[in-house]
Amino acid sequence: MDINKENYEEIGLPIIQKAGVAHKIDFREGPALPVLDLLVEDKNNHGTYDFIFVDADKDNYINYHKRIIELVKVGGVIGYDNTLWNGSVVAPPDAPLRKYVRYYRDFVLELNKALAADPRIEICMLPVGDGITLCRRIS
Repeated sequence: MDINKENYEEIGLPIIQKAGVAHKIDFREGPALPVLDLLVEDKNNHGTYDFIFVDADKDNYINYHKRIIELVKVGGVIGYDNTLWNGSVVAPPDAPLRKYVRYYRDFVLELNKALAADPRIEICMLPVGDGITLCRRIS
């Protein structure tokens, strides 16, 4: 899912084709929340996704999770990018941070807390790059 299909066609698709998994990808163009709402509305989509990766607007991560959890199957994985958010999630509240880092930090913190408390998933936060959190749905 991306608001710009060119990004998918130019960057993602060649790698996906090289990996031989293009037949498993269902690309959707448009803003994520309305597209997710349509997917969730159709109960046939519930529990059908093996893997979902989120690298989008951080202020909506928690909204994505509320929808995505319905779509991923038990045993499936959701990956969230940027969950360490420039290290700001462990910085003291008065730490000097760039404006955009400070703005999105609270949204990333909210997501991290929600994931840690969600009994439907097991999580593993990887300190790779800017942080990736993998969530395996257990119920």
